Amino acid sequence: MPKTTIERGILLLLRLALGWTFLFAASHQVFVADFSIVGFLNSTKTFHALFQPLTGPVIAPIVSFLVAYGHLLIGLSLVSGLMVRVSAAFGIIIMLVYWMAHMDFPFISDSNNFLVDFHIIDALVLGLLIATRAGHIWGLDAWAAGQSWVFDRKPLAWSVA
Repeated sequence: MPKTTIERGILLLLRLALGWTFLFAASHQVFVADFSIVGFLNSTKTFHALFQPLTGPVIAPIVSFLVAYGHLLIGLSLVSGLMVRVSAAFGIIIMLVYWMAHMDFPFISDSNNFLVDFHIIDALVLGLLIATRAGHIWGLDAWAAGQSWVFDRKPLAWSVA
């Protein structure tokens, strides 16, 4: 845990900013009736063979649902500071998948991003949030960790540690 007020403040701002990013993405997906990942995944280049099977008529609605509500849950978790360790881990996975999906090797999205873009930076910041127990800084993780019903159950205790 960071000791100084400045360190804690920066971690809080990073957690809230990434939480807002995920919530904003969810607002364009969860509340839109026809949201689908098919168009995005059909435009992949470097890893097209990996992503193309996810665009089929049976699996695409499931993946679209998981993406939309995954964004929503990760955003809510980061903003509230509850189960940050779990949501940040899933956020890292999503950021790495998006990084791969945007790749036109060796560029990411456009010729200005050589191997690294904001997806990698976001993944690194999410890793920092896990390592520093950022959910304990003005978040519900500190409260939840003190509850006996959480403390007595190892998976729950780990998620808010």
